[in-house]
Amino acid sequence: MRTTRALLATCAMRHLAPLAALLLAACATTAPRETPQDRFWQALSSHCGNAYEGGLASEDARDADWAGKRMIAHWVECSEDRVAIAFHVEDPEIEGGWNRSRTWIVTRETIANAAQTTTTRLTLKHDHRHEDGGPDAVTFYGGTTELGSGTARGQDFPVDAESIALFRREGLDASLTNVWRMEVDPTSNPDARFAYQLTRANDPTRLFRVEIDANTPVTSPPPAWGW
Repeated sequence: MRTTRALLATCAMRHLAPLAALLLAACATTAPRETPQDRFWQALSSHCGNAYEGGLASEDARDADWAGKRMIAHWVECSEDRVAIAFHVEDPEIEGGWNRSRTWIVTRETIANAAQTTTTRLTLKHDHRHEDGGPDAVTFYGGTTELGSGTARGQDFPVDAESIALFRREGLDASLTNVWRMEVDPTSNPDARFAYQLTRANDPTRLFRVEIDANTPVTSPPPAWGW
């Protein structure tokens, strides 16, 4: 009797072992690995619904028209894989006193790699509209992060091929090497900041940078044009 039980147990183990191995492999394949982009996304998403004020932090003479103007970043739309931030710039020459033409859209994509783990890629696009809501001739341009790059606080978005084609078509050759950058602290940080920056790989003197106090919410502005 003992021999029979031992044989049955041995057979059961032989059949269960492959099943256990398969289950472990499945877990290893689907288990997400938190990346800098994941932590950046968590920090960015933590501000959903809030609006904050800031201004131009750089001193490039090419941006003199921006100097001294109030600027508001409003996390106007958030979902699991998309965050839209309306960027409002004070402009006394426009009726109502504000330029509401710009919205930054950041999307998240999960990528499976050859090692059967997953990682995250982020894309930034600029939605430019006219007051009537219609799209500008230069709109929905931007770039995508490199897999595994950046930090939990800052991510770079090098210009993508689609945007290069758009810039060439519109005669904006200076923008062909654009690199956009976003920096953000989570709301849990008592000194939270948000920054949007533009540099160019072929022009080390180019710097456009806006810094926002992401610790003190302000009253949400009216919707961006077209939103």
